[in-house]
Amino acid sequence: MNDESLLVLPVDRDEQLATRAAWLYFVAGLTQAQIGKKLGINRIRVNRLLAQAREQGMVQIRITGRLADCVALENRLTERFGLDQAIIVPTPPDPALVRHVIGAAAGSALAERLKDGMSVGVGWGRTLRLSLRSVPRRPLRRVSVVSLMGGLTRGAAVNPHETASHLADLIDAQCYYIAAPALADTEATRDLLAQQPMLRDVFDRLRKVDLVLVSAGGLAADSTINQVDLISAADAGSLKEAGAVGDLCAHWLDIHGRLVDHPLNKRAVGLSPLDLKAVPCVIVASGGADKVDVLHGALEGGMVDILITDEATASGILATADRVM
Repeated sequence: MNDESLLVLPVDRDEQLATRAAWLYFVAGLTQAQIGKKLGINRIRVNRLLAQAREQGMVQIRITGRLADCVALENRLTERFGLDQAIIVPTPPDPALVRHVIGAAAGSALAERLKDGMSVGVGWGRTLRLSLRSVPRRPLRRVSVVSLMGGLTRGAAVNPHETASHLADLIDAQCYYIAAPALADTEATRDLLAQQPMLRDVFDRLRKVDLVLVSAGGLAADSTINQVDLISAADAGSLKEAGAVGDLCAHWLDIHGRLVDHPLNKRAVGLSPLDLKAVPCVIVASGGADKVDVLHGALEGGMVDILITDEATASGILATADRVM
């Protein structure tokens, strides 16, 4: 074989530097100054490379120690809502990082439960996208991944199809999508789509999944569902008037976990949160002040087996439970 027949892979120098810097810092134990000298760059550049490595998921940090406050919240939530497990992580000082820490915990929890012969249903959102960074690449046998809802009508990193396909790629699984929009234009269209053989097959698979990983959505202006224009500002307002506090898989719930009487719920193309009660293991990973009420609803509605959230959100859920009981 001559040199011309060799496959030459493109090399991203920044990625190579970030990986080397991360290895030297987290594994070899060098200081940033020592790394800078070794790589021929200054300390500011080293600091930025380490931040890049963490942000892009090159570095996965697992902390095995338990915080007493988090454990106490886990016990209270488990007892109050009859959960199989609650996983509570410290709330970071920056609210923008809440989904990062919850996502890391969710990815680890999911990875621990994945096994041969399993069928996994997957929701969508920024927290779930981040969670996949903590799922190691590991081929499994006879595994399927099924998206819980239809897709967006325009490209986005948080598209439900993208989340499902990414997880399927990590574990070498078959992937099944709902080949329809997340919200049909009318209830009649939704019913017509549901009658199509291809979609009936996917819904049949969804009702037989062994495990579900889903995130809750709020109704704040910066929520994912608003940012991708799945609903309008007018929709958000009328949902609130109908008693909605957030959604699971584009189905809107009230604070007690009941589907609100709103036209959007009749147009949703996906698995209803009510069907989650029949799934053997449902992991709900979400956090933030705007998610407290919808998480309370999902918990009170019996849709959750494992809750993964942060301290502040957990405390808010318990306070809400005391207030609305």
